[in-house]
Amino acid sequence: MSKYTKSVVASGHPLVSEAAAIILREGGNAFDAVVAAGFASSGVEPALNSLGGGGLLLGHSAANGQNLFFDFFVDTPGLGLQNPVEKPHFFPVTVQFSGSKQDFNVGLGSVAVPGTLKGLLHIHKRLGYMDLASVVAPAVQYAKKHILNVKQAYFLKLLRPIMTLSSKGREIYEPGGSYLQEGSFLTNPELAAFIEHVSRDGGKEFYNGEIARKIGKEMQEEDGLLTVTDLASFEVRERTPLKVPFRKYDFFTSPAPSMGGALIGLSLSLQSLCTTGQPQYAFGSGEYLIHTTGLMQEVERVREKGVFNASDLENFLRSDRSQESVKRIRMFSRGTTHISIADKQGNCASMTCSNGEGAGYFAPGTGVMLNNMMGEDDLHPDGFHSSPPGQRVGSMMSPSLLIKDNEVKLVIGSGGSKRIRTAVTQVLGQIVDFKRSLQEAVDAPRIHWDGETVQMEPGFAEDGVEKLREHASVNEWNSQGVYFGGVHAVIPGMEGAADKRRGGKVLEIV
Repeated sequence: MSKYTKSVVASGHPLVSEAAAIILREGGNAFDAVVAAGFASSGVEPALNSLGGGGLLLGHSAANGQNLFFDFFVDTPGLGLQNPVEKPHFFPVTVQFSGSKQDFNVGLGSVAVPGTLKGLLHIHKRLGYMDLASVVAPAVQYAKKHILNVKQAYFLKLLRPIMTLSSKGREIYEPGGSYLQEGSFLTNPELAAFIEHVSRDGGKEFYNGEIARKIGKEMQEEDGLLTVTDLASFEVRERTPLKVPFRKYDFFTSPAPSMGGALIGLSLSLQSLCTTGQPQYAFGSGEYLIHTTGLMQEVERVREKGVFNASDLENFLRSDRSQESVKRIRMFSRGTTHISIADKQGNCASMTCSNGEGAGYFAPGTGVMLNNMMGEDDLHPDGFHSSPPGQRVGSMMSPSLLIKDNEVKLVIGSGGSKRIRTAVTQVLGQIVDFKRSLQEAVDAPRIHWDGETVQMEPGFAEDGVEKLREHASVNEWNSQGVYFGGVHAVIPGMEGAADKRRGGKVLEIV
């Protein structure tokens, strides 16, 4: 008999959390619930997630104590491409955040082979309990009609040039010539009908049937790279999670080819080498800010030297280079969404999904905007369109579990592109090292080293900020923002914390 008396869900949208809660109330497990949440998110978080994107899931099965990792992130396109595309339909769009700006590349040439739909279906088939039609029912309802909340309205405003790039996008997001705002009804009947169809055909038409053929035809005609062979060849890959010791715990996270998990592991490992226990300084102090910035800078320096995966990390930690990094630290003294779920039986699911910013292109007849992962600079360090077709793209996404004695103590992950690893590391450090409550840790201000400047949320003591300015350039923001990630976390059987930066919501199901 399980020791837990309640299930807990934390996500970036009240309706996403509610979709999971509905399934848990009806007797589904954490994996049914995370699939329901994933489908729901594609409709109510369209600026962050899509069935045409990619994702990762790290789960813990209470039945056998196994930790399971499912990789359904995107592949590079171009398998079976008959005529090489010399100039893909591919162009930049600049998104202006309140304190920084970032360029994203969109168009048909930015579309990678989508994996989210197949991933959700695979998770349900492998670990789910309820029938698929019941699991996706909340998503169908929300896709037909729901009210746009303030956070999603803000994200859509940021991405307006992408969301309205095509006639289908304008039909959904700019009906009657008026762009959707907070309080508007968002309706996507094609998506609702498509999800209902998927519950019957298991996604076959999207990957192997008429929809796939229509996508391939339009890509060929409009200088895209995605082919029917790409869609038919995509497979969900089950991998062994990356395990990193941290204090008295084991931290499980995304393995290769994901880059984010190894970089979080590097941060935690260096933190463990720098301090053997609780740091001798207060959270938010000048010492904290200087140490944390130094840690971020060192992780970035080591990353540039070639630490990208578990093997690289292991070799680095065994070498003298790790102690050199410790000395340097001491001297210095995107669109993405995440869902964390723990059910009463002890099953846990940590899932991060992304559509990038979207390519602006919709799969015909589905209401599904495909991703722009081939245009994300942080995913292609060797340059755009430089990898061969059929290769799984690395990701910064890092769904994670903190485990002690094979018992999950924390389910955690974040959205936020390049800021995922720094957001997760900071929250985790506050919980483990500074003994802060889960919600305190998620709500606390964050910093991020962008390579030139420390981007900083407001809320740190001014004397600490001034000490940091002696060591690095600092850009202090006027308010907390989505730029700094969206950490949603759950302590099984106890509580959850959802990030207000992303309009998050926690639900407890007794």
